[in-house]
Amino acid sequence: MSSLFPMFLKLDSRRCLVVGAGRIADGKAEGLLRAGADVTVIAPEANDSVRALAAAGRVTWHQREVQAGDTAGFFLVVAGTNVAAVNRAVVDEARAANILVNAVDDPPYCDFYYGSIVERGDLQIAISTAGESPALAQRLRKEIDAQLPANTGEWLAEVGKLRREVIEMEPAANDERKWILHQLAQRETCSKDDCPSRTMAREHAAEVTRK
Repeated sequence: MSSLFPMFLKLDSRRCLVVGAGRIADGKAEGLLRAGADVTVIAPEANDSVRALAAAGRVTWHQREVQAGDTAGFFLVVAGTNVAAVNRAVVDEARAANILVNAVDDPPYCDFYYGSIVERGDLQIAISTAGESPALAQRLRKEIDAQLPANTGEWLAEVGKLRREVIEMEPAANDERKWILHQLAQRETCSKDDCPSRTMAREHAAEVTRK
């Protein structure tokens, strides 16, 4: 099998379908919602979480068994019932229409896998074992999570803000701008106007302008 292609998908307003709303599909609708997807759930019964999301109008829940043709028009599908034959029928239909699909805990019937995620704000570190050992992925996630400072997300937000300031001061994408951005990514950064990193960026921009 070829290696997986690692990427992060933008799902804002994309129509995504989750088939199943019990133990197997637990958390799938919530995860898609966090990414901004337009989520539909098809299941005759649902856990408390999906029921609450449907009651709040955050997901569309069709309270019935999945039927042929249900995957039409969706960008991404997750098949998470407790019946493998049903999941595989959903996968077959989705693949025939070139729709990305994942049958939960059934690697041969997955076009993509859920990674184990470490998050700090906009920073996401995803770990995949291509379905070989989710337990190993979870262990590595815990190890990385324990080592990553809790305030990394806040720091990243400040570095991102400063990066945009540098690009405004130095619009040319040259080696000098690349150098200062790499330097700033290794320093403490804060929101203050006299933050040492911000001062460093301004001095660098002024030096570049004088050349």
